[in-house]
Amino acid sequence: MFARNDCRVTTHLQYGTTGLELDLTGIDATVLTPRFLPGLPDESAAFTAAMRQPIGTGPLREKIAATDKVAVVIPDGTRPLPSDRLLPWLFAELAHVPRENFTILIGTGSHRANTPAELDAMLGPGVARRYRVVNHDAADPATQRSAGRSAMGYEVRFARDYVAADRRIILGFIEPHFMAGFSGGYKAVFPGIASLDAIMQYHGAAVIADPRSTWGELEDNPTQRHVRSGGSLLPVDFCINVTLNTRREITRFFCGETLAAHREGGAFVKATAMAACAHDFPIVVTTNSGFPLDQSLYQTVKGMAAAARIVRPGGLILAAARCNDGFPAHGNFRTLVEESASPRELMDRIMTPGFAMLDQWQAQHLAMVLLKSRVSLFSELPDDAVRRAHLTPVHDLRAALDAELAKVGRDAPVAILPEGPLTIPYLA
Repeated sequence: MFARNDCRVTTHLQYGTTGLELDLTGIDATVLTPRFLPGLPDESAAFTAAMRQPIGTGPLREKIAATDKVAVVIPDGTRPLPSDRLLPWLFAELAHVPRENFTILIGTGSHRANTPAELDAMLGPGVARRYRVVNHDAADPATQRSAGRSAMGYEVRFARDYVAADRRIILGFIEPHFMAGFSGGYKAVFPGIASLDAIMQYHGAAVIADPRSTWGELEDNPTQRHVRSGGSLLPVDFCINVTLNTRREITRFFCGETLAAHREGGAFVKATAMAACAHDFPIVVTTNSGFPLDQSLYQTVKGMAAAARIVRPGGLILAAARCNDGFPAHGNFRTLVEESASPRELMDRIMTPGFAMLDQWQAQHLAMVLLKSRVSLFSELPDDAVRRAHLTPVHDLRAALDAELAKVGRDAPVAILPEGPLTIPYLA
């Protein structure tokens, strides 16, 4: 906590690739961050150890034959997984398998495809240009094959290369997730490489509205039940999950059988990334963890949702996210938000029985935040676009803070989430 004093005090906010410095001088600020963990001293050696002494299963290289066709699933460019490091280590561990036997599937979910330049940056040119890489297209049934019927009651189709593979390896990054409890685990494939109709079921309005679909909860979480039911329809031979610090260094590997590795990783993240607060706050400053997570307003809803957990009803969330990719342009998030005259109208529309539209889940979460608090946004979006999203544009974070403090009292407490949803606050 920073107490008010005459000395200049600043904090560094994760924003884009460079970050922002916020002056907190004279403000009663509580800065909430995850417990900092140093990166592993030798990531490559730790990876090898995790492959050969996995959680709940046998060593990876003993599972894959030289003749196997192997599907390797990774998140798309909106996630900070260090695939450019992990994939070369993975292929070295499986050096007995010919390069042409691998297909790297980019788990776009309902997002846009990654461009060749983005794939070079994500995978490294040595992998992106030498291995077969496929962007998943959730909206194209011709690229998908049925995996069966989920226990949740609907058919699930996956990318056809995944269904046809002899062996399947999934990679992910474990962080708190505002619907599924934690990212990672089976989320790599569901919704990562699932069909759009299955994604719509997983993101149904009633599932999102359930208070158990929330941060830090796995076992009694309706959203996570959809993830696990769909993701486990086909055998996953090995799960590679990592945790990262703010420097994008790997702090721990959780690898092996998917559920066992993910549970262990989730417990680890919960212990290091969730912060108890004794009271709520009239003002909460948040980010969306910088690049690559803050490239769009769609993704930035996560940082707002984290702040909403501790903002006082009617209070102000001040979000800083670059949003250089816009709303984004693809999908229906922008249309849903802009066509609604108010957050209440947006929520009522989504909750209407029978309503279903791509991206409604993110619009629903935005409405949930806005029905509790006001939100101002520091970003690269045009002011009129921000206003049409029912947010207030700001161009100076400190000035916005001072203006709000002038209304609620100069001594009012302010919470700061400089890493956005990498820290999940909660009221103790």
